[in-house]
Amino acid sequence: MDCLFCKIIGGEIPSAKVYEDELVYAFRDINPQAPVHVLVVPKQHIASADEVTVDNSAAVAAIFTAIPKIAAAEGLGNGYRVITNIGEDGCQSVKHMHFHILGGKKLPESMA
Repeated sequence: MDCLFCKIIGGEIPSAKVYEDELVYAFRDINPQAPVHVLVVPKQHIASADEVTVDNSAAVAAIFTAIPKIAAAEGLGNGYRVITNIGEDGCQSVKHMHFHILGGKKLPESMA
């Protein structure tokens, strides 16, 4: 499979890893939009949130269990934003479901 995030998870492409467990991998975005910008991905390839099913939903649950741990480790006690993009109109640049954790400053309301 020619998936950028699968290659990062597999160690073929280096990343600045901030968290990993059995189902989840998280790393710093190479083009940060905030002082803290971490991408959280399932290790299982799921193209987008549109492809979440009963059979693969444990991966999403694991991500949302990991996000508060990652946010705490990044010092985001005053709040943060979690975003996922879906499809072309949603500006999904990598076709592997991922969630952005953004924080480290007061975020603009227009950045939703």
